[in-house]
Amino acid sequence: MIGLAIQILWLLLGVIVLVAIVWFALYALKMFVPVPTRIEQLVWIVLLILILIGVLSLLAGGGAGLTGPHFLR
Repeated sequence: MIGLAIQILWLLLGVIVLVAIVWFALYALKMFVPVPTRIEQLVWIVLLILILIGVLSLLAGGGAGLTGPHFLR
């Protein structure tokens, strides 16, 4: 059970980093080129779907390929 909790925390950390990178990329892109609202919504929806796939595969026992740093074990 503790292994699942650790994997969920690693997934949450990865999601936070990924959302920050996408937000920064969209912010930087909007400084130079007008990005249509629909395109921005599509990017966030695709990101949400990828996060949902990661969470569901983690809960199904797949581990989502997340093992955390090996030097802590």
